[in-house]
Amino acid sequence: MATTTAQESDTEDPITTGAAPTSSRVVLEWVEQWRNILQPDAVHWCDGSPQEYDQLCNEMVAAGTFLRINPDNHPNSFLALSDPRDVARVEEQTFIAAATREDAGPTNNWRDPTELKEKLLADFSGAMKGRTLYVVPFCMGPLGSHISQYGIQLTDSPYVVVNMDIMTRMGQSALKHIEAKGQFVRCVHSLGYPLAAGEADVAWPCNPDKRCIAHFPETREIWSFGSGYGGNALLGKKCFALRIASVMARDDGWMAEHMLILGVTPPNGEKKYIAAAFPSQCGKTNMAMMVPSIPGWKVETVGDDIAWMRFGDDGQLYAINPEAGFFGVAPGTSDKTNPNALKALVGNCIFTNVAHTPPNANGFVGADDVWWEDLSETPPSPLMDWHGQNWQPDSDRPAAHPNARFTVPAAQAPCIAPEWEDPKGVPISAIMFGGRRADAVPLVTEARDWEHGVFLGAIMSSETTAAAAGAVGKIRFDPFAMLPFMGYNVGDYIAHWLEIGNSTSPEQLPKLFWVNWFRRDSDNHFIWPGFGDNARVVKWVVERIQGTAEAMDTPLGLLPAPDSLDLSGIDAELREQIQAELLTCDPDSWSEEIPRLKQHLEQLGNRVPRKLFDQLDSLKRRLETA
Repeated sequence: MATTTAQESDTEDPITTGAAPTSSRVVLEWVEQWRNILQPDAVHWCDGSPQEYDQLCNEMVAAGTFLRINPDNHPNSFLALSDPRDVARVEEQTFIAAATREDAGPTNNWRDPTELKEKLLADFSGAMKGRTLYVVPFCMGPLGSHISQYGIQLTDSPYVVVNMDIMTRMGQSALKHIEAKGQFVRCVHSLGYPLAAGEADVAWPCNPDKRCIAHFPETREIWSFGSGYGGNALLGKKCFALRIASVMARDDGWMAEHMLILGVTPPNGEKKYIAAAFPSQCGKTNMAMMVPSIPGWKVETVGDDIAWMRFGDDGQLYAINPEAGFFGVAPGTSDKTNPNALKALVGNCIFTNVAHTPPNANGFVGADDVWWEDLSETPPSPLMDWHGQNWQPDSDRPAAHPNARFTVPAAQAPCIAPEWEDPKGVPISAIMFGGRRADAVPLVTEARDWEHGVFLGAIMSSETTAAAAGAVGKIRFDPFAMLPFMGYNVGDYIAHWLEIGNSTSPEQLPKLFWVNWFRRDSDNHFIWPGFGDNARVVKWVVERIQGTAEAMDTPLGLLPAPDSLDLSGIDAELREQIQAELLTCDPDSWSEEIPRLKQHLEQLGNRVPRKLFDQLDSLKRRLETA
């Protein structure tokens, strides 16, 4: 461990003292600048070694931040229970501090960057007194890939450090690349909970009253204060990989998207790669790790949450998964929904805000381990909820927080694709958009062309979930599943998608599709069986890529022709219902949607390309003549 104390660094040339493992003046000066502001008791340069990870975990066990989980069930695994006020993304306290309000656009919270930095500098001043400043160099994507990007996060949270160790390529190797490139995204994070001399710490320090997650796209900076949870604190995730990276991608002609990446191999066929955009808690991780219900088809995981895509010299669009781990939602994950995820949790896991059996005499979480809703039909007993309180099945509160998470290395998933870390990326043949809609949206719709597909992506709507702040179950438009994650004006973002369509020949562009697993019947039951049966839709998508499946033209787009979607093995009555309700476009219901779609596009601001309104007008005309 390379650790220097504030006192040791207080010399004539403090940036060169101690054991800082770099000679980069840019890095050293930046770290020293922030050391002077944050005033930590010590500075630790993270090397990403297993020894460092183990030591930090042991320290958190001693501090009460971590409970060690029964090693017979989950070796080298831990449970953290957060402050109940610090459990999810906080969109109302997340800002895009672009140069102008118009640059941030109507879907983002904007603050003047000069004023916001002044306010936050006051909060950061002395915020790490009594704590250690961890310097976390990290790479998003395979080390050395031309699509990968680099960052350094400063944090006073060892919980953040060990999660970043799993979720990124973190440590000395990343620092060497940063030295060579001379560029990195600057990420500053503090829990906002300084300790006075002799003051006792708490298990989950945070400062929710001053919570703020600020993005400065022009200077490629992220400043986060007051929260220790998830994407508010793991700044390589949504903050860097989407909000800042989307700006970098716009400026340099590539794409940073909220998408999973699948490798799909037909029987005796060539593997194809598909990216898919879904809002959080809409089945993205489940689909990424899908076990197909149809014989002979194989699905492998390249990534479950984020895709960075860039055109190759051959005109194909190539994608990498910038993350090294899975930060998955635990509730709802089960043998039925995602058996591969459960198999990935063999060890080396961090669970946050799940339920657990009471600790035993050794201080381990008891023999029956951790638990969350739907993990098993019958919960273990006795059981403690995510507040650490006794819980019974008839309790009026969930045992696990609805946004409870697991962090696990991606390489542990049995479905991980062998090429998931290929530095050149994988060629994308199709992109799917999907949301959680109980009505209107068919099971699968193919866009007529790239421009039409961009329109479909822009009018995506979904029911809100526990991963986002606000009312659960409310319908909101979520263009490209990127509503909370665009780092700039949504109109410019859509224009960038249209420009991407001109970057190569039309036949080399991925085909675009719109899917919806969540249609409900009159009794409010899901119609589509989902999970492994989603492979039936993937099969039709692959066959459309290959030109072997038939489609029928509807006002909305191209839907599977009768009998072209493989429904073999599904109950005959359900097959009829699927064909009648999920594979049709109802002109009357969509005609009622037109005013709402027009209002949605208008609310996205004056930078929305005119081509989207033209697409809306074309949809209206097709509905009128249907």
